[in-house]
Amino acid sequence: MTSTQTPAVRLTDLTKTFASGATPVRAVRGIDLTIGRGEVVAVLGPNGAGKTTTLDLVLGLTTPTSGSVDVLGGAPREAVRAGRVSAVLQTGGLLRDLTVRETVRMIASTYAAHAPVDEVLTRADLTGLAARKVSKCSGGEQQRLRFALALLPNPDLLILDEPTAGMDVSARRAFWASMHAEAALGRTVLFATHYLEEADDFADRIVLLSYGVVVADGATDVIRARASGRTVAARVDPDRAAEVTARLHRLPGVHDVRVDRDRLTVLSSDSDGVARTLLGFPGARDLEITTGSLESAFVALTGARQDGAAA
Repeated sequence: MTSTQTPAVRLTDLTKTFASGATPVRAVRGIDLTIGRGEVVAVLGPNGAGKTTTLDLVLGLTTPTSGSVDVLGGAPREAVRAGRVSAVLQTGGLLRDLTVRETVRMIASTYAAHAPVDEVLTRADLTGLAARKVSKCSGGEQQRLRFALALLPNPDLLILDEPTAGMDVSARRAFWASMHAEAALGRTVLFATHYLEEADDFADRIVLLSYGVVVADGATDVIRARASGRTVAARVDPDRAAEVTARLHRLPGVHDVRVDRDRLTVLSSDSDGVARTLLGFPGARDLEITTGSLESAFVALTGARQDGAAA
């Protein structure tokens, strides 16, 4: 994003509270977030983290209790009305008695300008299903139809809320292949998912929510390292293991050092410092640096519940 270009999304001190009986539910508790043009960003979090509410605020489907939402330089509803923002949501009304092609053609007629119907069907991998009635489509096929409808106005920003819910493994793989193609065209993609591997494989950046606040924001490897650090492994001469272990324990950021015969394993938040020490130690060899899994980071960073948050 250049300095003169407005971001795709800017959330400033965003909050949303729902009245729910005697105890209000604070679904979003003060989010500050900026997403640049052309980014592919995954929003992760456990149930009740505020993912769907945040996306609804970006789409203008609900209004903030406080704070502000800016989408492509203006109000969310203005961007949606102009066709600059499209969404693929978990649910949404589809007319069951129409065919897939009839559905796309009908929605296309509501836009002053739109992508060709056949092109959209191809991009959503629906050409072979064009004559099938919506009522005969599986849940995953209906999600692909919603994706086709979202592509009609050639949006600058695509928002996806659990887009592959109801799809089997092969259908999810095909869907994300289509999304890779859209991202390659320079679209900004913001998606929420429960499938950690989707975020790991597809997103440039992960925003991790827990009970209405951002607890981590960065590239996948950065998120992993924040939770568990990195693991540095090397082989050392067994008779010198005690010496190198003592030296490593004195380094800042070292959480754990383990030795199994000639195999040394170090958990540290400063893997570079550990690597430099090992490389300078006589006899150290076969150095490897790995990060923890995204799943372990997810659990570690979202484990603490906050009072008054959404369940």
